[in-house]
Parts: sequence; C-alpha cells; structure tokens
Amino acid sequence: MDAATQMAIDGQQAFGMIGTLMWTALRVGALLMAMPLIGTRAIPARIRVMVALAISLALAPLLPAPPAYTGFDAATVLSIARELAVGAAMGFMLRLVFEAGALAGELISQGTGLSFAQMSDPLRGVNSGVIGQWFYLAFGLLFFAANGHLAMVALLVHSYEALPIGTALPDVRATLSVAPEFFAVVLRGAVSLALPVMVAMLAVNLAFGVLSRAAPALNPIQLGLPISVLVGLFLIAMLAGELGPPVQRLYDAAFDAAGRIPTGG
Repeated sequence: MDAATQMAIDGQQAFGMIGTLMWTALRVGALLMAMPLIGTRAIPARIRVMVALAISLALAPLLPAPPAYTGFDAATVLSIARELAVGAAMGFMLRLVFEAGALAGELISQGTGLSFAQMSDPLRGVNSGVIGQWFYLAFGLLFFAANGHLAMVALLVHSYEALPIGTALPDVRATLSVAPEFFAVVLRGAVSLALPVMVAMLAVNLAFGVLSRAAPALNPIQLGLPISVLVGLFLIAMLAGELGPPVQRLYDAAFDAAGRIPTGG
C-alpha cells in the first residue's frame, strides 16, 4: 500500500470519527442546553459547548455506530431533528424537578412575608424570590451530592441503547404523554415540600388575626410581619435538614420519565 492510499484511508477514518462525534453531540448537546444549572445563562456558551463535545467524545466509542452518510437529504434532516428533540425532552424532565423546588420556595415565601424580596436570578433568567432561588440552589447541590451528573451520563448511554442514532421513535403518542404525566408528579412534589411550612405559617397568621380582633390596641398587625419572617426562616432551617429523601424521590421520578422518552413511553 503506497503513501497516497494510506493517506486517503486515514482521511476517511478521520472524517468518520468526526461524523460520529457530531451525531453524538446532537443529543448530548440538546440535553445539556435544556438541563438546569449547566444549560443556564450563568454558564458561558463556550463552556457548554466544550462540555457537550467532551462528553460526546467519551461516549462515542461506546455507542452503536451511526448510519452511513448518504447525503444531506430529508431523512438526515429528520434524524437531526429527532436527536435534538430527544435530548431536549430528557433535559426538560430534569429541569422540571428544579422548577418544583423554585415553586415550593415561592409558595413558602407567600406565607412567610418574604415574597416582596425579589431579585434577578441568573440561573433561571427571571426575577424571582430569594426563597425560590435558595431552593433552586439547594436542589442543585443535592443533585451533585446524589451523583446526579453520573446518572445523567448513564441516562445518555441508555437512551442510545434504546434508540440508536437514525432510528425512529417506537411510539410517538406514548412519548408525548410522558411530560404531562411527570408534570403532575412535579406539582405534587412541590406542594408536598412547601405544605408543612405553609400550614405552620397559616396557624401563625390565624393566631395574629384572632389577636387583632381580641386586642386591637396591641397593634398585632405591626408585630405580625417580623414575627412571621422569623418563624418562617426558622421553619426553612428545619426543613433544610429534611430535603434529602423527598428531593431524591423527585430525581428518581425525573430520570425514570427521561428514560421512558427514547423507549416510547
């Protein structure tokens, strides 16, 4: 074999490796862009692209080979769109869990009188309450503490095993029904997290309401707000030590819902 033939073979192998990397990066990149924490504006776009390429480079040799390139036709466009949709849908399932934490924080802040404390949230790109941001960050710390980043890589490998690149979704209707079903789980989880503090603060507010009717000269309304804030912060501090198990259940449900997307529900 002469040098020209060897160079041509090496070039074909290099282009094949680049093509495999690009096909893998579609689903991985879409998942990372839709994920919380990593896919937010707080992380520069260059860093997100580098992380997506690094994970794709590590996973590409372990995954089934992508389909052979036959030209940029309609089938290729549909395959690209399918890869992006599957990755974004799996990342969206994980993002919903963090939004459950933010929702729990907003519900608690309404009862504690801290709803007026609003500031720009760089992780979500909106203005939200400080309690909601605290819950969002707490969910992020618990995510990494529970090895959620490793579970995310395992989820990607499982998705490629269940739905190789270039393969059509088994059941589109069942796949589309995953998100509404999991959304109900997220709402129930958010209310369950906030319910103990909400009930306790309701009792405090009712006590001050009765006091205002019984002894209006004491001006209990003026005392109610600072006491509600102090009691609310105390209850949040107590709740922080109990967040682990319910948040872990939400993460398990999120990864289960994300794993059902490539399998068709």
